[in-house]
Amino acid sequence: MKLNDLINSVDCVKIVGNTDKEISAICQDSRQVSADALFVAVCGYSIDGHEYIQSAIEKGATAIVLQKMPDVLNDGVAYIQVKDSAEALGRLASAWYDNPSSKLKLVGVTGTNGKTTIATVLYKMHREFGHKVGLLSTVCNYVDERAVPATHTTPDPISLNKLLSEMVDAGCTYAFMEVSSHAADQKRIGGLRFVGGIFTNITRDHLDYHKTFDNYIKAKKSFFDSLPADAFALTNADDRNGSVMVQNSKALKKSYSIRSMADFRAKVVEDSFFGMLLNIDGREVSTQFVGRFNASNLLAVYSACVLLGNTPEDTLVALSKMTPVNGRFETIRGVQSGVCAIVDYAHTPDALENVISTINEVKSQNAELITVVGCGGNRDKGKRPIMAKSAVTNSDKVVITSDNPRNEEPMDIINDMLAGLTDEEQRNVIVNADREQAIKTACTMAKKGDIILVAGKGHEDYQDIKGVKHHFDDHEVIRKYLI
Repeated sequence: MKLNDLINSVDCVKIVGNTDKEISAICQDSRQVSADALFVAVCGYSIDGHEYIQSAIEKGATAIVLQKMPDVLNDGVAYIQVKDSAEALGRLASAWYDNPSSKLKLVGVTGTNGKTTIATVLYKMHREFGHKVGLLSTVCNYVDERAVPATHTTPDPISLNKLLSEMVDAGCTYAFMEVSSHAADQKRIGGLRFVGGIFTNITRDHLDYHKTFDNYIKAKKSFFDSLPADAFALTNADDRNGSVMVQNSKALKKSYSIRSMADFRAKVVEDSFFGMLLNIDGREVSTQFVGRFNASNLLAVYSACVLLGNTPEDTLVALSKMTPVNGRFETIRGVQSGVCAIVDYAHTPDALENVISTINEVKSQNAELITVVGCGGNRDKGKRPIMAKSAVTNSDKVVITSDNPRNEEPMDIINDMLAGLTDEEQRNVIVNADREQAIKTACTMAKKGDIILVAGKGHEDYQDIKGVKHHFDDHEVIRKYLI
């Protein structure tokens, strides 16, 4: 593609050098640069791409997009200065792949909890309606039926637009994606055209990155600020920040709620570990999902489907066929023991509280809840004592263990969790940094009718320890010890 055509997609502050040249590729990682490539120097969270401009040129880059002009310019290299190179990267990547998001009905889902469930069920629903559909999610990406492993909740702009382009080539007409706060803040979705955005909820998370809760809210809100006037902005009226998300949005504003007045409403009629009977806008539907938080998730799915032009009747029929997402309130039953284990990705205080609350609402009066929980390393330390307190306050027994310690020592993380407990609470908690042994302990303690919650990792099939991902699957370990 001609560089002149490519840079028409961005607002240039200054151009130095010849831009009448062919570009072979776009790169933001200097290690991936090849001959005649365009290198975009992004000022990242921990790495400044401007420090790698010369390395990119030595590897063959003939054009550089940047925010700060270097003191020394190389002959034969075009320098395109922009105000925000992260935003420019998204627009350049979109232009490079011929603006694939404009050829799809692309819907983004953002919030602290529920993103994966909502995006994945929307993907499955529209396949049920007979469409070819794409999915970008934490668990796995899909180009219609083809699975593409996910490395981030929201990929970098180049990978993201490549996937969207593959969806277009595969004949997809819809695509659903999780929009993380990191992605919004880092402009990874810059240049994309959405037909709709969904807000689930917002609670404490990722403060290791955003530093303050206000910054976290602003990152989520920026997604809705960028929606066009012909898109819809669907928000959860049960979250007090729902109205904040859309206060500056040009999009059509709609709301959903399981507790108050909204454009779309639902209530739980019956709830058990086998599923729920919901009343959605006056119609009853039986689902295979459990818990009020999932009632809210399914209502968001229903609302989005209707806003996308599907009839309420067709939507409810399809909704009744849906099954829970991998690692999201998944149940494993011990046939001989009569014990039920639940695997859930809950890794924030609010998510953990929601899952535990759901279990307590559904379980029999004599059954005990045994919760196995840990916290990830190199992440927001402030939530660790809150997670421990929530588990101990609302469970009958608690086993505190390791999650993904990453580059921290597991016992340091566990001690941060224990700091949120009184001395008496600490004495009643079992601590085992070996996650397999912790799960085994819970399985050994459980009696007939009891519930074991193994929280934090959900769909993940690894433990991240000192930069190495070791195979570890909560499902496998539970099945090993739950008879």
